[in-house]
Amino acid sequence: MVDDFAVPPVVENVVGSDRPAHVYFAPTLDGLYAPYALRTPADEGEFPFVFLAYGNGGGGVEWLQSRLRTHGYVMEQLLAAGYACAWGRYRSEVELGYHRGGTLVVDRRQGMDLMNRAPLEYEDELAILRHVATHPNVDARRLGHVGVSHAGEMLFKLASQYPGVLRAGVACEPANHEFLDLTPDDTVFVDPDTQLRNIESMQMRDARYVRARVNVPLALERLASVNLPILVMGRDDDELQGIFRLSYDLLEESGKDATWVSYKHPLHGYIFPVTDAEGHVEVDDVQRDAIARVIAFLDEHVKNVA
Repeated sequence: MVDDFAVPPVVENVVGSDRPAHVYFAPTLDGLYAPYALRTPADEGEFPFVFLAYGNGGGGVEWLQSRLRTHGYVMEQLLAAGYACAWGRYRSEVELGYHRGGTLVVDRRQGMDLMNRAPLEYEDELAILRHVATHPNVDARRLGHVGVSHAGEMLFKLASQYPGVLRAGVACEPANHEFLDLTPDDTVFVDPDTQLRNIESMQMRDARYVRARVNVPLALERLASVNLPILVMGRDDDELQGIFRLSYDLLEESGKDATWVSYKHPLHGYIFPVTDAEGHVEVDDVQRDAIARVIAFLDEHVKNVA
């Protein structure tokens, strides 16, 4: 068996920390590679792991390098709490690719893989999780996921189609309109140049309004295979708060282990505080409380499990 970690990684020093990031490349399901920047609390030992993800994909290693500079605060909190963690990068979102593509089926032709569709972005997350699980400093039995916005929806997709990979997940402001098969209202339009939907101004603040526009039976079918605890985090004044809340409500109605909390904060992705160009971390008491809640949830469901 080839040792995936025999080749030295790209080492990225992190300003203000003695714990560098090691950039690895996980082989994706179609033979390409997805990069991730792994940090561990120490050079020796086996640690629970948390995958960090934000928004849509693209950007590659350059995005990871930028993320280490501007969004290192949450990593420092996780390292201090005894977690290995990594920012990962994945391919760009495909418009309705999950909804229309169905389950990925892999066959063989002429000794090589044949697929019914291309892998999607959440399957690059799967590839990274499978890869990092073999790292000598990562406990493969204790993997967690923290995703914001589209990456929160990716957690739902991953948990639905690939149950058993994760111990627990946090979906902060999950943009679950595709997962829930939402029929948009007239705040959404089709871009005449691309023929893709423009959802940037979508207004879905009320869970009852959203429920009337989603395919509830299909959403419940997709949730049926979810077998991990999920913390769903809303944002009080967000235009998609109804989607966030309904995502939790349907988990609860399905009998899943789900927790809901919502905060009032101006930053989309408030659990990922930003470090400015001068190295100052812009973090307030609401963010500290939210991150502490995330870590307490991970401690209960990822770290402190047999």
